Amino acid sequence: MPETRTFHFISGLPRSGSTLTSAILRQNPRFHAGMSSPIAGLFEGVIAQVSAGSELSTMVDQKQRARILRGLFDSYYADHEPPVIFDTSRSWTAQLPALMSLFPNSKVICLVRNLSWIMDSLERQFRNNAFENTKLFNSPGERSTVYTRIEALAHANRLVGYPWHALKEACYSEFADRIIILEYDLIVERPAETFKLLYDFLGEEPFEHDFKNLAYDAPEFDAQLGLDGLHRVRPEVAPMPRKTILPPDLFERYSKLAFWRDLPNSAAFRIVAAPAEAQQESMPEPTRPADAP
Repeated sequence: MPETRTFHFISGLPRSGSTLTSAILRQNPRFHAGMSSPIAGLFEGVIAQVSAGSELSTMVDQKQRARILRGLFDSYYADHEPPVIFDTSRSWTAQLPALMSLFPNSKVICLVRNLSWIMDSLERQFRNNAFENTKLFNSPGERSTVYTRIEALAHANRLVGYPWHALKEACYSEFADRIIILEYDLIVERPAETFKLLYDFLGEEPFEHDFKNLAYDAPEFDAQLGLDGLHRVRPEVAPMPRKTILPPDLFERYSKLAFWRDLPNSAAFRIVAAPAEAQQESMPEPTRPADAP
């Protein structure tokens, strides 16, 4: 394991390009990135085991807790040579106080996308696996119609609702300046420009990525969910326009929830598209409010 190692994090919304972003980043020999790792779950489990109410809480002080939690990362990535590690989990935006205490110089890449297209993507996955009851839904009632499926996914503690709430919390937290919000549509439309800005935010030297020769797949993991191809990345980064399969009322409802397009009093950096009525041809710069520290 390298003596000096930097940890950054990938988080944000599902079906918004986190696996694609990892597949691009890992082309750089300095970087290691992949799909969601088990560390976030282990991280939360350790904290629960030593918190008040546990018989172990008095046996582990704050310094020991920090060393144990840091050790999860060091142990899990011990066999990886690159000096910069990107660990992925949608829950990291809900763990910023602990993460930033352990890794004071880390940054968090938060992938976002119009929620209607996230729901459309998940609904397509469901319909493409019509002979499989995926683990996305907990009961026949939840999976019965597109309306019940979307409502279940949007609940505050479920696949889409939980990271949406966690991201919004993070954007207004004291650690917001460590976050960069990266919109999926800009990755696929202008990847080279987008990743140049991302490298600037990370403080890394530029790297020439090959956006026409990507490779990433996790068939065993996807099979456990009953969603074949969920984490399969296409070889070339390019937009693929399509019509939505959601009913118009559902599509309109969730299209209104892109809060990251307007973040008053937030220090979060953003690489996001302008609202449709103000779209420009130039690449948007990372933005933060004029009164941000």
